[in-house]
Amino acid sequence: MKKIPPTISDTDGLRGLLSQPSPSLIEMMKRIDGDIIFLGAGGKIGLTMAAMALRASREAGTKPHIIAVSRFSNTGEKEYLKHQGIEILQGDLLNKNFLERLPLVENVIFLAGMKFGAESNRPLTWAMNVYLPGLVADHFTSSRIVALSTGTVYPLVKIRSGGSREEDPITPVGEYAQSCLGRERMFEYGSSTNGNPSILIRLNYAVEMRYGVFTDIALKVYHEEPVNLTMGYFNAIWQRDANDMILRSLELVSSPASVLNITGPEILSVRETAEKFGKIFGKSPRFIGKEADTALLNNAEKAFKLLGKPRTPVNRVIEWVADWITKRQEILQKPTHFEVRNGKF
Repeated sequence: MKKIPPTISDTDGLRGLLSQPSPSLIEMMKRIDGDIIFLGAGGKIGLTMAAMALRASREAGTKPHIIAVSRFSNTGEKEYLKHQGIEILQGDLLNKNFLERLPLVENVIFLAGMKFGAESNRPLTWAMNVYLPGLVADHFTSSRIVALSTGTVYPLVKIRSGGSREEDPITPVGEYAQSCLGRERMFEYGSSTNGNPSILIRLNYAVEMRYGVFTDIALKVYHEEPVNLTMGYFNAIWQRDANDMILRSLELVSSPASVLNITGPEILSVRETAEKFGKIFGKSPRFIGKEADTALLNNAEKAFKLLGKPRTPVNRVIEWVADWITKRQEILQKPTHFEVRNGKF
């Protein structure tokens, strides 16, 4: 692994860092058989995760076929992946004719889903988060499947609890979280019925400079807008570390499907994070609301024991985000709505 840089200059540099494979991932690529297909590769995480898989395979000296599937409404995303040497299959996964023509490869990374605007378009939310996983599970009946889920399937928990663990009860709040549990159930059903090994990744807030909880808080502080403390605590993980851990979970699949929380090791305070950004920007953060003693929190100790802890320190990510915003670099304009407590995203 290269050393963590003090700053990240532009989007190309960011993508390069986010797709940098770890030695552990490179070694895994020597052990994993077959091609890899990324479903929903045009999203925030898929681009650099697919690129990371290709880089890891090249450094491992293996030659799996890496395939990226998405509608690719942004042509720049498609061109980025093509430039990396990744095969592009462009189409709508909800179109059964398109989906049924997808190659039956050995390894599937499922990244498709609906969150932003979920409350305003509930039928599409359920189609993307439940119906589509059912179609995918029915098509890839012999593949290893790593399916991205979310920590919102857990209830709000006490801060002192350390966060929800995989064996804890799940009581999703709101239709978005309910539909995400439906996604899990479809893959669980497929794994149990077909016997193909699968794993459900409950991810809490992967972040980079262009989006994420840190960016949401930093932009508020930078523009001297009030920071909402209603959801006063959160987890976060640098997206490169999340990409690496998600790909390496291909070796943790099982039938029936297993579950794994992935996030950073800290429970972070919104107030303290805003104050750190304020110190860097030379601004005094303003706050609205009051911290509750509960929040949506994951405990990822199981993942740390299996895969190791994330490599990138939180304070370095905060410095990167602050520098990025100060330089007025690209922002994706996709707020996380981390402050929401009623499940209406």
